[in-house]
Amino acid sequence: MRWAEGPAGDFRVFLWLLKLGAVANLYFLLKTVSALAEGVDAWLAVPALIFFAVSAYRCLFPVRYETSAVFHESIFSSIFTTRLLATASEIVYIYAFSRVLRLLNVGDVAWVSTLSWSMVMFAATSQVFVWTAVLTGQFRYYFYEELGWLLIFIANTAASAYLYAMTDVHGSREVLLQLSLVFGVAYLPWQYVHLAVLRANGEAGAVPVAGGIARGLKRAIELKNRRTDAESWGGIVGLIWMAGYWATLIPIWLFYVVMVFAGRQS
Repeated sequence: MRWAEGPAGDFRVFLWLLKLGAVANLYFLLKTVSALAEGVDAWLAVPALIFFAVSAYRCLFPVRYETSAVFHESIFSSIFTTRLLATASEIVYIYAFSRVLRLLNVGDVAWVSTLSWSMVMFAATSQVFVWTAVLTGQFRYYFYEELGWLLIFIANTAASAYLYAMTDVHGSREVLLQLSLVFGVAYLPWQYVHLAVLRANGEAGAVPVAGGIARGLKRAIELKNRRTDAESWGGIVGLIWMAGYWATLIPIWLFYVVMVFAGRQS
């Protein structure tokens, strides 16, 4: 994927191409508005709308917390604003995925429901750690945030595996469970390695913010390092994460969820 980096590991081309993800997210948003008007479950559609809107914003004005890197030196390129929006987005989209499990849990198996709600709890807890990392500059808190995401998708994969094996679902709803399983098989080993790297790095990736949380908050609001070099954006891992999370994999998956429960996928 050297073509995406450009000369000397520069991500300029990729960051411009990332804006196409905003177009995709806005399309998904408009189609979801239509599905909501036609009566699709609002507890799925509204979280999806929030996620698509925030993802479009992040594609247009990407930032990276650890290095305070921004692509555009704009009032919209703010660590604080982006993190605030992402907090809501991450909790509600995991809620939507957890609701899918409960809707497919036709036998009302108690431990499956418990696992689904644990996903929301882990998502909320991860927000505490990422905010702590952003406001203190302490790299170790990113490890605990990412640990939360590992636990979220362990729960999602385990519940999906049980429902796939033990419940009688067919068609697009069966595909939803298959998607969860495929994602789990690919993501969980990758995330485990990612956590090992974070643990090994310790606090090497960030400098504690002098002056406490108040100074950290001011830094998150005001500091903008205009960067396009690969290192500032997390290298190839950062590239894959931005493309998959904001522009392609997760938006497409969540849109498919909405379409399935809107009855537009057979």
